[in-house]
Amino acid sequence: MRLPAIFLVALALLSSHFVYAATWDEPWQETVIKESGSFVLARVTTFDPKKGAIINVLRTLAGAPLAGPVEVSGFYSLHLCNEAGEEAGFRFEGIDSCYVFLQKTAAGYAIATPTSGFAAIKHSKVAATYRHSYHQALVPQSVYEPTMTAIFQHYHGQPYDADYINKFVSSTLALAPARRNSAEQATFFLQHVALETTYHLGLTTYCTAILPFLRDTTNFHAQVSATRALAATATPEAKQQLIKVLTRKSDRDFVKVQAVWTLAAYHPTELKHELAKIAKGASAQSNGFGGNDMDPRSCTQIPTVKEALDALVAQL
Repeated sequence: MRLPAIFLVALALLSSHFVYAATWDEPWQETVIKESGSFVLARVTTFDPKKGAIINVLRTLAGAPLAGPVEVSGFYSLHLCNEAGEEAGFRFEGIDSCYVFLQKTAAGYAIATPTSGFAAIKHSKVAATYRHSYHQALVPQSVYEPTMTAIFQHYHGQPYDADYINKFVSSTLALAPARRNSAEQATFFLQHVALETTYHLGLTTYCTAILPFLRDTTNFHAQVSATRALAATATPEAKQQLIKVLTRKSDRDFVKVQAVWTLAAYHPTELKHELAKIAKGASAQSNGFGGNDMDPRSCTQIPTVKEALDALVAQL
């Protein structure tokens, strides 16, 4: 499958001149956050691709408080597809400061995988993952910190700054869907953050604001985020719009699978017959994030549209 207009910042930060034999199924960001115990801002002081890194924790934003030097020596969500584990090394090279999701282990601390669980800071911007490390956004620290802190706190059953979140989401989604070009890129990334934050926090009051992004079939990343942002909004309108995604020829298969997964969150038994009918003619073409076959995350699986629909119908 051809790579869909992927955020180039992700490829730039995660690429390497080495050919990696080890491959893994990269976790989605909610898994990274849920399985971590601390969310910190740190400076990388020493780094070894095989052994790990020593980071100096500057600030704990959420979770168990940490300070000073911390040894990062393992991975807490690394599910290898190819067992060449010695090549599943650490990738802190060229990073001075970053945000890190840490899990305490017997040997020290771990990040999720070699390519997830940290977000590098470049010129006061964060190479941020809100969805998946394949799809990153470059956002100001002033936005990354409060939104990601709120997401961490929500997943760990703690209160978060709802006033800030609601102001940010409502003002950002009030703007017309932006494109990833030089003139609109900053807004494009902020809208990605707003939509994904809506998904993670299960916000239910933004359906009307989300729909323009869902209907914009020329804006792949906005559509994906919009389908996810509707996950907690099981209204008749949301269901109808997601059904339209599944029946429109202009929508990509990746977007359609996200729509199926959001519908699955609704458990829409009343739509079983309609979904079964759609499944009969659904695409069975291979699906996925695309990218370089040498990318170590290449075994991250996305089902075909037909597989996703058949699985949903079987559950209803």
